[in-house]
Amino acid sequence: MTTSRPPSELPEGLVRELHRLAGDDAVLTDPADCWAYGYDNSRRHALAQAVVLATTEETVVETVRLCHREHIPLVARGRGTGTTGATVPDRGGVVLSFERMNRILELDPANRLALVEPGVTNQALQDAAAAHGFFWPPDPTSAAVCTLGGNLAYNAAGPRAVKYGTPRDNTLGLKAVTGAGHPIRTGVRTTKGVVGYDLTRLLIGSEGTLALITEATLKLTPLPESKHTLRAAYHNIHAAAEAVSAIMAQPVIPCALEFMDRAAIEMVRGFSSLDLAPETGALLMIEVDGPAACIDAAATAVARAAGVAGCLGVLTASTQLEVDALWRTRKALSPALRHLAPKKINEDVVVPVSHMGKFIDGLDRLSQQTGIRIVNFGHAGNGNIHVNLLVNPDDPTEMSAAHRCLDAVFDLVLSLGGTLSGEHGVGLEKRDFVAREIDPATLELMHLIKTQFDPHNILNPGKALPP
Repeated sequence: MTTSRPPSELPEGLVRELHRLAGDDAVLTDPADCWAYGYDNSRRHALAQAVVLATTEETVVETVRLCHREHIPLVARGRGTGTTGATVPDRGGVVLSFERMNRILELDPANRLALVEPGVTNQALQDAAAAHGFFWPPDPTSAAVCTLGGNLAYNAAGPRAVKYGTPRDNTLGLKAVTGAGHPIRTGVRTTKGVVGYDLTRLLIGSEGTLALITEATLKLTPLPESKHTLRAAYHNIHAAAEAVSAIMAQPVIPCALEFMDRAAIEMVRGFSSLDLAPETGALLMIEVDGPAACIDAAATAVARAAGVAGCLGVLTASTQLEVDALWRTRKALSPALRHLAPKKINEDVVVPVSHMGKFIDGLDRLSQQTGIRIVNFGHAGNGNIHVNLLVNPDDPTEMSAAHRCLDAVFDLVLSLGGTLSGEHGVGLEKRDFVAREIDPATLELMHLIKTQFDPHNILNPGKALPP
């Protein structure tokens, strides 16, 4: 874990003001108490000068206004499950934690919406919505612990995005507080509305750099009646990529379309007994959902599309035991990666689906050139690939090679018309690469927008956009 030096303490007068506006039990200033609020899953760490545990919108407004007045950096935080350093207070200042703003304020099945505070976990909303026959489509891997505010801040999606979209597609409106401490409301409670600019989609994915979300109106979707799981094996990634294109070109859109490359499959073989042919070079895990009356026909259509040249076979599960068996390969991958490289570099990039084969070939070449082992898996239906560089961060020579490799990976992504982040955000980890993807005029416009929302640059300064 990379740790920054503890900053100097806040002036006593400011600490007293924080206690006054938030309450004595909601302000932490002891470094030992603040320590846990200085990290995220990027393994970066920095110590904040104070932590405020918000419970109301008013607390958020007053805290932001105080930090704006005193030019104090302010970093919003959910549960710290992000991987890019976006919630790390690397410039000190105040961390504003939303963990106590965890109420589901309204569930409205008649209008298919939920009104929530940002500290509600993804799983808590799914459980509450399921009781009424609904779900919220975004499903990050960390759904059990990650917060909805964090999902919105990163536009974090998950496997279901291939059919149901990302948080941007499933959020109707927001309440938020700008960097000057002004409460604003964006969007609507209806599924249609074109009055004014779409600030809702602007704030989603902005990583707490423009405004802090205090409430969200989320669009719910009815739970499907039935679901079928399929697994398709291929000789190589090119055949798998062709299958993905074929699947996505026919009318039945799967609700999950995941892939593993040869390196991932071979890694799992050492940790789990697999019912896979030795020549398997790529794997697709597919789920189809919908009305029970037509689910068999939908699964058959997807299986037919998956059976391109180079397909070694498509298996369809008919019982829960068979479903679990088909997913066993994918579920064995994360423990295998943690065992072999607990401090691996995990990058989240996207390329056009038709270029997935070219991309994996390019990664294989980079692996051979740099000596860095690369394992790839991800959300094939979106071309969203998690590129894992298996490195030992305590080996300077290996890390130097890894950074050269990563630099080339990003160049390869952009050369194929892709983007540097699909769902993990930018934060600190990718900030210095952003200018490769976004042209200077557009970046300048983004900086101007940032200034309008946050005149003193206190909200998560130095994150998401290059200086």
